[in-house]
Amino acid sequence: MKLPLTACIITKNEEAGLADCLNSLDFCSELVVVDSCSTDNTVPLAQAHGAKVLVQPFLGHIKQKQLALDQATQPWVLCIDADERVSQELKTSILQLFAPGEPRLAGYELSRLSFHLGRWIRHGGWYPDRGIRLARRNACCWGGYDPHDKLLVDGPTGRLEGDLLHYVFRDLSHNVDKNNFYSSIMARDLAAAGKNPSLLKLLVKPWGKFIECYLLKRGFLDGLPGLIIAVGAAYSMFLKFAKLWEIQRLQKKTPQP
Repeated sequence: MKLPLTACIITKNEEAGLADCLNSLDFCSELVVVDSCSTDNTVPLAQAHGAKVLVQPFLGHIKQKQLALDQATQPWVLCIDADERVSQELKTSILQLFAPGEPRLAGYELSRLSFHLGRWIRHGGWYPDRGIRLARRNACCWGGYDPHDKLLVDGPTGRLEGDLLHYVFRDLSHNVDKNNFYSSIMARDLAAAGKNPSLLKLLVKPWGKFIECYLLKRGFLDGLPGLIIAVGAAYSMFLKFAKLWEIQRLQKKTPQP
């Protein structure tokens, strides 16, 4: 059964997992993929699955996802990342939602369960990681701030049972690369907002993030992966403020020897 629903996805070199993502969306009437100039087989793979593909150099997470949303033609949209899959339980919930006809609310929150370091991560702030992903097309838009984008909905919202399955990192090296990438974005945003670095933040914020993830949010219950994730989160926090310091230092005139 195809629903009056467009799945909106942004991609960049996602050929390894894109087929599984698209196959999990077989209940959607339309697939839209906005690709950031992939150098692998992402685009032909998406086209082979019947997706409408638009190639666009990366504009930032919010603008790129909004561009995908703007290409949708169905009354409802499901916004999903290429490294996510709709679980069978979530698919059943969506089908049941549409079974009586038009859903009554403007948008619906979904939970996201992430797989990393050989296990599903259920603590440390990683789960349930809820966010609105399913919404009436004419009542939603992307907002927030890069890279922490969120789908904003004008109207009442609800929550669906079942998880988006998130295959978040290929390995630890990929995790480190992403931490480096996202910390640069956040440091630039802080600098643009006129925020100033400080030694106190550089020393205290990473420890605070580790305590939050590992102790307060019980990351220790995920075993050694929980410890590794908490250390990684603390390191990412350190990088953000170190890069903010570097940006402001480089903006000053370089002194002559």
